[in-house]
Amino acid sequence: MIRLGFVNNSPHTITLIPLRSIFSVSTTIKRLSTFQALNSSKACQMSLRLDETTEEEYASQSKLLQEFTSISNIDKAWVFKSDWGSQAMFSVSQPNLLANKRRKFSLSANISKEGNNSVNFQWTPFPVEMIGVSTIVPSPSGSKLLVVRNPENESPTQFEIWAQAHLEKEFLIPQSVHGSVYTDGWFEGVSWNSDETFIAYVAEEPSPSKPTFSGLGYKKGGSTDKDSSSWKGQGDWEEDWGETYPGKKQPALFVINISSGEVQAVKGITKSLSVGQVVWVPSTEGWYQYLVFVGWSADTRKLGIKYCYNRPCALYAVKAPIYNSEIKEPEVKDSLTEDLPVLNLTQSISSAFFPRFSPDGKFLVFLSAKSSVDSGAHSATDSLHRIEWPTDGKLSLHAKIVDVIPIVACAEEGCFPGLYCSTFLDNPWLSDGCTMILSSYWGSCQVVLSVNVLSGDVLRISPSESLFSWNVLTLDGDNVVAVSSSPVDVPQIKYGCLAEKETEGDAWRWMNVSSPIFSYSEKVRSLLSSLQFNIMKIPVKDVSRCLTKGARKPYEAIFVSSKSKKTDKCDPLIVILHGGPHSVSLTSYTKSLAFLSSVGFSLLVVNYRGSLGFGEEALQSLPGNVGSQDVNDVLTAIDHVIDLGLASPSNVSVLGGSHGGFLTSHLIGQAPDKFVAAAVRNPVCNLALMIGTTDIPDWCYLEAYGREGKTFFTEAPSAEHLSHFYSKSPISHVSKVKTPTLFLLGAQDLRVPVSNGLQYARALKEKGVEVKIILFPNDIHSIDRPQSDFESFLNIGVWFKKYCKARG
Repeated sequence: MIRLGFVNNSPHTITLIPLRSIFSVSTTIKRLSTFQALNSSKACQMSLRLDETTEEEYASQSKLLQEFTSISNIDKAWVFKSDWGSQAMFSVSQPNLLANKRRKFSLSANISKEGNNSVNFQWTPFPVEMIGVSTIVPSPSGSKLLVVRNPENESPTQFEIWAQAHLEKEFLIPQSVHGSVYTDGWFEGVSWNSDETFIAYVAEEPSPSKPTFSGLGYKKGGSTDKDSSSWKGQGDWEEDWGETYPGKKQPALFVINISSGEVQAVKGITKSLSVGQVVWVPSTEGWYQYLVFVGWSADTRKLGIKYCYNRPCALYAVKAPIYNSEIKEPEVKDSLTEDLPVLNLTQSISSAFFPRFSPDGKFLVFLSAKSSVDSGAHSATDSLHRIEWPTDGKLSLHAKIVDVIPIVACAEEGCFPGLYCSTFLDNPWLSDGCTMILSSYWGSCQVVLSVNVLSGDVLRISPSESLFSWNVLTLDGDNVVAVSSSPVDVPQIKYGCLAEKETEGDAWRWMNVSSPIFSYSEKVRSLLSSLQFNIMKIPVKDVSRCLTKGARKPYEAIFVSSKSKKTDKCDPLIVILHGGPHSVSLTSYTKSLAFLSSVGFSLLVVNYRGSLGFGEEALQSLPGNVGSQDVNDVLTAIDHVIDLGLASPSNVSVLGGSHGGFLTSHLIGQAPDKFVAAAVRNPVCNLALMIGTTDIPDWCYLEAYGREGKTFFTEAPSAEHLSHFYSKSPISHVSKVKTPTLFLLGAQDLRVPVSNGLQYARALKEKGVEVKIILFPNDIHSIDRPQSDFESFLNIGVWFKKYCKARG
């Protein structure tokens, strides 16, 4: 999948003060002064090249962007039960521009319900900064907390076990045992067993030894000595998992005894499997303890896996390396034996991940991207499944897989459009033991759903009339802690309870949570309060084509604009295009887009057909038609807002990243008189060039050829294939482009290598089109390091202001 985070993600933002604030007031002032001095220094350097007006824009917009940038994200949350009631803990992060990193914090609150209509969170006065922490994982009871600190260079991985008021244990795991623990959200798996004595986790397998050389040649047996008379060679090259995983080649499974610190690798797993998302099987007294994990096979090549749900995977069971003389060996056929150490639980389905056991351990639920795997699309409609789990330890190769939520091809208006779920809670269960709470895309919104995994009943429990996006953070018993936001509303924590009496069909009541963590400046508050948004339905124009019912249905666009219109003149319009193409732009708060709308632009955020959240038929209409169907959908959406008098046809610019950059580059070539300015972030400009350099060459085939592309895919494309790729690419229209274009490129991008954007930019320069290129030497596809993200959107704002007459 080709996408960038500035459109697709839905960050939940908070503002925090570091715990070290006892002495940090003066330090903070000094740091702000330093940052302002750096800005002034850069402005002085810019003055050698910039006119006075542009320089003023840099100065004014940078101050405002800093205010938006300082807001933090909620990354995870947990609720613990104690003698004093419920306590919530939030893991949050905040950009640190000077250090070019994200600070991590922990902030807690006691929860008390005050009657049926209010809830009170009593917040601790200060957060605690988590310096050097890779991940934190509470134990099932909440009495212990695992803190993992991954190594830098060749230092050991650090495991800390914390109790309520002190550090209980600390272990250092050397590189000879394993490399970094995976904390990426995909391979990541850290799981406590039920009695909290062992932790299973995923970490990089130890690197094979490398050859040692000296002035006399090769040293037999290598050397551990670090001296100037020898050096380590490179050894055999090994494939990694592509974008965001450089150097990460073999995620493997380990178990640590938290009493002794002994670490054991889980035996029996073939090297052809990369493992992740491990969970303990709920223990059954007298039987072996088992682990369930996700395995991805890669016998020939590891294709990029970030955002790529079309990689086949399965659920496997394996015995945990825990030895106890009192444990009985199950006398069953098809169970885990020396001859069959690892059992594939989902052989009949092409994709299975996010395993979750019911509280009573009687069934295992998992998500599947079988539609994505089978079609080749890098993301598609999900399905949910259930396996009955044998409580007597008799595991079977032939477990029946029950469909809980099937793939929805085309939903009726207002009905459930299918499951689009990017993650699960670690503990998603209500007290009935069969109802899961999860977040899913529903058109241009994210909503909270309850799913009865026995009956298959699906209920939208976030307010059905709300155009906001909602994301579940954690559960407090049968209550839900979520966050709600919109393009013009900074996130708000919400607390959901089952209503005692249903009113007008709403079974859930949602209360606002008063919180100090969502504070933001009065200026930001004033700017956002002057904005409004709505979701537009855009009718499909190309109905003459042989389209499925789902592909003929209207698609959506989010329109953000000023509330007051003092004159007949419209604000300049920025068209925002998400990547993927099988992703979606949500009605959630996004700092970068809130900034752009606050400096005088209306925004048209288009969810063209092929986006997630609208049913499988609409999604599958795009592969094979990229560069035409998606381009026409965007042009139709632009004409729609112009016809409504909401935008001027002479004041439209366009912004997109990745596949959104592909679309942007196509638009300025196919409709050269439509746009006054354009900006692209790591754009796909030439598929014929990309096919040989990207970590996902199969994506090029699927999107250019459609379903046939899965059959055509080869690492050695023919001249005919290359010609087809070129014809589908924006570079085939480059001779018609005249729109001034800003390029923002990450030099370490493995998904859309920097050569793609540079070739197109150079071609535009060659024909005299105004081009500006900013290359970030240490950034990958997302260009999301704090300084890079800041500089990107500052330049985007200034670039568009240069060519558009905006308010403010």
